[in-house]
Amino acid sequence: MIDCFAPSSAVSLPVWCVTKDTFASAPIPEAARRFAEAAGFSGAAGKLLLLPNADGGLAGALFGIAPAPKADAFATGALPGLLPEGTWRLEGEVPSPRLAALAFALGCYRFSTYRAAKALKIKLVVPEGVDAAQLRRTVEAVMLTRDLVNTPANDLGPAELEDAARSLAARHGARFRSIVGDALLAQNFPLIHAVGLAAARAPRLIEIRAGDPSHPKVTLVGKGVCFDTGGLDLKPSSAMLLMKKDMGGAANALGLTHMLLSRGAKVNLRVLIPAVENSVSGAAFRPGDVLRSRKGISVEIGNTDAEGRLVLADALALADEEAPDLVIDFATLTGAARVALGPQLPAAFTDDEDFAADLSRHAMVEADPLWRLPLWAPYAGMLDSKVADINNVSSGGFAGAITAALFLAKFVAQARSYLHLDLFAWNPSSRPGRPEGGEAQTIRALDALIAERFG
Repeated sequence: MIDCFAPSSAVSLPVWCVTKDTFASAPIPEAARRFAEAAGFSGAAGKLLLLPNADGGLAGALFGIAPAPKADAFATGALPGLLPEGTWRLEGEVPSPRLAALAFALGCYRFSTYRAAKALKIKLVVPEGVDAAQLRRTVEAVMLTRDLVNTPANDLGPAELEDAARSLAARHGARFRSIVGDALLAQNFPLIHAVGLAAARAPRLIEIRAGDPSHPKVTLVGKGVCFDTGGLDLKPSSAMLLMKKDMGGAANALGLTHMLLSRGAKVNLRVLIPAVENSVSGAAFRPGDVLRSRKGISVEIGNTDAEGRLVLADALALADEEAPDLVIDFATLTGAARVALGPQLPAAFTDDEDFAADLSRHAMVEADPLWRLPLWAPYAGMLDSKVADINNVSSGGFAGAITAALFLAKFVAQARSYLHLDLFAWNPSSRPGRPEGGEAQTIRALDALIAERFG
């Protein structure tokens, strides 16, 4: 992992963060102020100006940020691409030093597995009062998530996703198991088996367990579709270009797992990842097939490209059997959620009003946004089937994200609280601290909420 942090004792140069309103009163040397005024620096958001000292070297830098309430908590994520190499510290108008430092570190991220990338020789002094260890744990979790999502499917299939989960479990001394191939049928996971049967790479259900059994039980379920062709309802080629990220739910579940275990969260943690490739062959499941689920609910296949909810259904049924205090599923599930909310806002579904309010509050504080959509019960009729208990897709084109959430909710009955997250797990273009490519979404907000709720 890239370590972009330096200790407080390190020799460093200041980056004075200013707004247009505070630039005139910023505590910078008078000579530097005259230079900035001569250079036309005004404190405009996103603008950086390097300041010389009397010897011709660097005295520091000025960086413009937007004033509240329009300030971007991640604005300092642009600095690694703007500043010269060296060690820097933040001064001036920094609304949240913790988030500013986090954004700086996440702006250092580069996915360089397949081509040489210039190493960033830049560091930031951890701001005073910020927990450096927790900051590093968060950065590790986000970068783990990004790396997994960014890895192409030829190098990250179900077996490799299992290896990543196994490695994470070993690092934290957690228990691990995987149910592979036909063993899924023997242990009653028929939907996971059916979705993955057409691929040359065997489907599996990955499980991590950790924590004191006497602590509140929190179960994370992550959609691990390592590549999605759409199955026999084949996607057009343009729609397949990003399908390496269809395991983004699993990646985010593993990222949150690292956050919880690395800080010793007082929860009895269980992580379930159905890992498959939705492929095309003579063994592929078909439109019109009726499949039996682990829960006993029969499912008519209205569309083979709605496979994520099928593998999640078996995993959620397993999770629910232990009646956990909290079940959270992460899934890159529907295009409908992206049409409604775009790539930056994951859709959140829960019937627990208190949990929803707490989650929304932490999402705002952590600059880790999401937006709640309703589990609107009257739409459940859109999933009716004439030959089975339920269809895996709705009968029309309306409310696709909601009907998908309602489908999943049928497999969770005993958990005290249930949250479904429909993620994009991808930045289609770069923003400060959030480079184009795979992304961790909602896990920082959830870590904060779980810490508050369970300790």
